[in-house]
Amino acid sequence: MIRAIYPGSFDPVTLGHLDIIRRASQKVDELIVGVLNNGGKTPLFSIDERVSMLKEVTGGLSNVKILSFSGLLVDFARQTEATIVVRGLRAISDFEYELQMAQTNHKLNPQVDTMFLATSLQYSYLSSTIVKEVASFDGDISEFVPGTLVERVKEKVRERRDR
Repeated sequence: MIRAIYPGSFDPVTLGHLDIIRRASQKVDELIVGVLNNGGKTPLFSIDERVSMLKEVTGGLSNVKILSFSGLLVDFARQTEATIVVRGLRAISDFEYELQMAQTNHKLNPQVDTMFLATSLQYSYLSSTIVKEVASFDGDISEFVPGTLVERVKEKVRERRDR
């Protein structure tokens, strides 16, 4: 069985993330979307909210599992018996950082390889940071995130702004 992990913050999950999830899930037997609980950042959504949103938008993908983790990705890979890490590349600027991470992960755990997927052209500009920025100015984010999440993102951004 080929098990892969697609790690990220997913704060919030975007249509670009969802595209990578769908495409990667077709290449492996099981895809674990690993939602990173990074204590060094202040996310818009809690870890539980991000896991819940991802479960909601990937519900139709039977071989996709959503789990949260903290710590080293290679340790999470060991715990879940995953041998592949999936990473999306939007631009050449992403590649240098992602290559360093892939090499570091492989050095820490030689059983783990990284599979890069080029982002679909229609999402090549998209990031969670851009979504939050546009939402903070009451811009239309309906083409950036799954439709069921648009109002949740806007509401969270308003809450943060009002604090």
